[in-house]
Amino acid sequence: MPFLTSAVLAAGTLARRPQPTLRTGDGLVLRPWRTEDAPEVHKAFQDPLLHQWHIRRSGSESEARGWIDEWLKAWPGEGNAQWAVTDADTDRLLGRAALRSIVLADGCAELAYWTAPWARGQGVASRATAILTRWSFDEIGFHRLELLHAVRNEASCRVATKTGFALEGIKRRALLHPDGWHDMHLHARVQGG
Repeated sequence: MPFLTSAVLAAGTLARRPQPTLRTGDGLVLRPWRTEDAPEVHKAFQDPLLHQWHIRRSGSESEARGWIDEWLKAWPGEGNAQWAVTDADTDRLLGRAALRSIVLADGCAELAYWTAPWARGQGVASRATAILTRWSFDEIGFHRLELLHAVRNEASCRVATKTGFALEGIKRRALLHPDGWHDMHLHARVQGG
């Protein structure tokens, strides 16, 4: 049965090009992951604050390497796109930025991030979110980006607000964490608005 509208983004929009490196212009680089990032990913995921707001933990550097392998393989599949957020001068890992749940036909994706404990308080998540949002709209042509975070995660709410993601509502009991079901704020930005 034919659709009444055309796809917003064609299949292959991401896969036909190499994953880009994005520069914020103020000291951060979003680059494709490397296997050598595994020790820092593992170290970041030993942090209790990451455990509070994320549903994964890293039991070993080998496990973190497995995640990185998954993240690298995701680009050609166009369902997820993951970047390491690093210091432009030292290449030290500072966090992660991602587009998840990509639906090219609808021109939609969920933007996600985390910041390593040694990089908090430096605006890493906000700066990474801003450049990834700009690239997603201006270079790729996404129509809508969503950002979800636990209602009690005030730092993530500040990042969403600071980067222009309007609060649209609450998804009640939407994500199971070790401490129970979390209500999630749904923020979004749309192309041109």
